[in-house]
Amino acid sequence: MKSKNTFSFGTRSEILRNASQTHYVLLIIGGGITGAGISLDASLRGLKTMLVEMQDFAAGTSSRSTKLVHGGLRYLEQMELGLVKEVGREREIVHTNAAHIVIPEKMILPIIEGGSLGKITTSVALTIYDYLAGVKKEEHRRMLSKEETLEKVPLIDEKLLKGGALYYEYKTDDSRLTIEVLKKAHEYGAQAVNYTKVDSFIYNENRQVVGVEVTDMINGQKIKIYADTIVNATGPWVDDLRLFDNSLKGKRIHHTKGVHIVINKKRFPLNHALYFDTGDNRMIFAIPRTDIVYIGTTDTDYKGNFESPDITKKDVQYLLDWVNRLMPSLNLIESDVTSAWAGLRPLIHEDGKAPSELSRKDEIFLSESGLISIAGGKLTGYRTMAKKVLKIVTRRITTATGREFPKCQTRKMRLSGGEFPFYPETAKLIEYADQKYDEAKQTGITPEHFKRLFYRYGMNIDLITEKAFEFYNISKNSENAWLKAEIWYAVDYEMITSIEDFFIRRTGMFFFNVDEIIEKLDETAHCVQEFVSLNDTQINIQKENMKNQISHLSDFKQIS
Repeated sequence: MKSKNTFSFGTRSEILRNASQTHYVLLIIGGGITGAGISLDASLRGLKTMLVEMQDFAAGTSSRSTKLVHGGLRYLEQMELGLVKEVGREREIVHTNAAHIVIPEKMILPIIEGGSLGKITTSVALTIYDYLAGVKKEEHRRMLSKEETLEKVPLIDEKLLKGGALYYEYKTDDSRLTIEVLKKAHEYGAQAVNYTKVDSFIYNENRQVVGVEVTDMINGQKIKIYADTIVNATGPWVDDLRLFDNSLKGKRIHHTKGVHIVINKKRFPLNHALYFDTGDNRMIFAIPRTDIVYIGTTDTDYKGNFESPDITKKDVQYLLDWVNRLMPSLNLIESDVTSAWAGLRPLIHEDGKAPSELSRKDEIFLSESGLISIAGGKLTGYRTMAKKVLKIVTRRITTATGREFPKCQTRKMRLSGGEFPFYPETAKLIEYADQKYDEAKQTGITPEHFKRLFYRYGMNIDLITEKAFEFYNISKNSENAWLKAEIWYAVDYEMITSIEDFFIRRTGMFFFNVDEIIEKLDETAHCVQEFVSLNDTQINIQKENMKNQISHLSDFKQIS
């Protein structure tokens, strides 16, 4: 049964109060894509579910990926055929359920001199990939001649190029995908709160974990939350919680770091996404997105701070060097980098293997205390990871009580914003976006601005449009009316608590439109202060924190 309550900052304190007086069937620790996916699957099966996240939702790995829902073509090389098949087929499911934020993207794979991929091996690999991933016919791979490749990407060094291939992946906004999953789970009864840190586990007399003690990071209040089953889906922090539980035995997490850099499109005029061979057993993406191109990723061992992984000069130079090698006319340098981010991959350790050789398969660890921990996996496979966890959870309940549960229902469950009244073909989406713009243009919003919002919020654009009209009728300022409406929606329907939540994880502007943040910071602060009910001191601290985040973007220039 759908809940009518909004997923709101205004209800956050109430959710925590109720949580202290409620016994849940399932408690999930971790508000990234894995925890969100488990929450949705559980709520659709009727389990009373609670999720807690110590930072903002998606603040860890789930906002710092390559922002692709992709099938893992490179895993063919490691002969992980099952993984390729699983996540390859998931791409279409995730696209169908969230078409506004999971968009088909043509990828060009150039075949170069000295690279590890040849024309024949590439053709065979992509054919196998199409078959395993169940790629629809119109998106099957197509081999390109040298001339055809250069026509699509004229920046590539003609002397290096031997040919190419065209295939499809899906680009996304990882943090928005996570929040849309959480919002849909909330519609079906799941509760979730951000900025709620687990301090310790609570055990019964049989040393079985039955709850957690948490701190509300907003007001410092401590509460206890109880549940039949607890799932540890904390990504890089999985082993920390296993250590708290005294169950860190056997396999462990191997943390690797992936860095991405952002270049203005005027400086890097790339119109087709690239996936290219570095010659050192790595592959790099270069993805155009509105006015920028982002490049990634590195893959190195990491043992530093998990909350803010560092970006070094070496990381940045590695990416620039390989782009310049493939496209020497660009001559990109450090000062061309406008933004960057670093994310951690919580992979399963395997002795003797380099970071790029480690499997991306997920794995579940079962503790003697009853704690269930899940690590590894890919953004694309969040739904199947949730199914595996729920299989264990429901089996335990059925064994103990005899209660039966329905099978997984997430395959055909449209996510929040993705409930379009048609199958989401690209042409239909464009037509629908145009129709929605016709309804909104009287406020003076530009087609480009509205399109960005439409592909950020999908069907939920109607709520923002309605509010924008209300604000526009008062101020007659189109830009401020739409910004205020968007912030209102983020507070009332996406539980933001701060300026950073809005600019970094709800809009992605921190990664792709940093200059806009500077322009809009004062007005955004004014709106956040109003909607979250902050005093002057609190909002000024948030503004300084945002400014510090922006200044840290160039910190790698001071790091060796």
